[in-house]
Amino acid sequence: MIQVKVKENESVERALKRFKKKFERTGVLRELRSRQQFTKKSVKRRFEVLNAEYKQKTYGHIDD
Repeated sequence: MIQVKVKENESVERALKRFKKKFERTGVLRELRSRQQFTKKSVKRRFEVLNAEYKQKTYGHIDD
């Protein structure tokens, strides 16, 4: 469970912003969306490979 203690002289909006940031970092929403439909392992692996190729192509080679 995520807990955010409101500090002294801190607005509720600021504490809510800290809560939202902590919630986003946990990845709960991302996992929930991924569990809405089943994805085969082969499809996941293919996506990972394509993503790695893209990153390597985009950021991997630095020519002088």
